[in-house]
Amino acid sequence: MHRRKARGWYRKRPRPAGRSVRFRTTLGIAVVVGLYFTPALFDRVVLPLAAPYLPGAKVPPPGYEAAPSPLGTPPASTGSTAFVLQESPRADQPLVAYDPCRPVHYVVRPDNAPADGDILIREAVAAASQASGLQFVYDGTTAEAPSDDRQAFQPDRYGKRWAPVLIAWSTPAETPGLAGDVAGLGGSGYAQAPGQPLVPLVLAAGQVSLDAPDLAGVAATRPDGAAAVRAVIMHELGHVLGLNHVNDPAQLMSAENMGVMGFADGDRAGLALLGAGPCVPQL
Repeated sequence: MHRRKARGWYRKRPRPAGRSVRFRTTLGIAVVVGLYFTPALFDRVVLPLAAPYLPGAKVPPPGYEAAPSPLGTPPASTGSTAFVLQESPRADQPLVAYDPCRPVHYVVRPDNAPADGDILIREAVAAASQASGLQFVYDGTTAEAPSDDRQAFQPDRYGKRWAPVLIAWSTPAETPGLAGDVAGLGGSGYAQAPGQPLVPLVLAAGQVSLDAPDLAGVAATRPDGAAAVRAVIMHELGHVLGLNHVNDPAQLMSAENMGVMGFADGDRAGLALLGAGPCVPQL
């Protein structure tokens, strides 16, 4: 990387006591027999499906904010092939993207931010949303620091949902990957439905780390400083959404950006494709 259902009220018709007891007894026997003879089924299917609802869950309950259809519409492709998608960990799913049927939440760690840093982030997020059709929601500021082993599920901090994208103004001392001429880092993790290997992977809990001292200098000393800083944020958001570097200096996703200040035709084609990923309510 350059890097929820209203509960209806109703009254049940009373059942004869004997029928209820027999029913419960029969059901109890069936469950015991089923679990005794099919432990593998329990381990592979029942337990993974129940896991998100158990204490100490490692993944959130599925379907948070999931809509029946995409929230936005990606723009028509430019037709350019000057983009590279990040490699998928599954051969049967070459495209891994954020779920378009739910918003992409993001938070900002503002420490060390340069002047107008919040405005530049909002503008960069708006550009990424326009190019992909994905709908972003700003959840405010956070004290969370960027980390190479960031947890995708942090219920104590963000509630029982996948962690939002973290955009953090950082330093090379805090984030060693920003050392040298690297102005930013960006990417996302993969989320998979427990016990459901055929359910598509989706991207989740992305993060962007920005070299605050370096970018503050750029913003203060260059006539196009604000645009240059915004371009860095856009580049890293491209990585968050699933784009890799491309060997085309005319694209913003080029590893060595020589003055491109916005998403070019190849960048937009790749982002439009990533904005048309599958809806995965199982996650």
